[in-house]
Amino acid sequence: MSLLYILTLISSISFLGYGIAYLVSAKMKSEFKRFGLEKIGTLTAVLELLGATGLLIGLQSNIILLISSAGLALLMFFALLVRIRVKDSLFVSIPAISYLAINATIFYQCIIQY
Repeated sequence: MSLLYILTLISSISFLGYGIAYLVSAKMKSEFKRFGLEKIGTLTAVLELLGATGLLIGLQSNIILLISSAGLALLMFFALLVRIRVKDSLFVSIPAISYLAINATIFYQCIIQY
């Protein structure tokens, strides 16, 4: 199993979980309220689910993997900016940083393989 495959599985499973959690969990919705982003919470969850699905499909299609990983990396970049704006600690920001790094790595690996 390649590193690209493992990172893709980790990211896709995580984003499926995050997307579903937002749709069913009041706690996730309250986090978006705390960020002042309650109006785009559902959109974010849908983008996470689409990105996760794209990563899985992307295991068979490099261009879809490239697009999905870029989208999720961008989403995590903005998540990190939001964490900085609300003055969250580095510890609380670790997931956003980690998933930004994972999806940027997937994106980079797709480019060098393309």
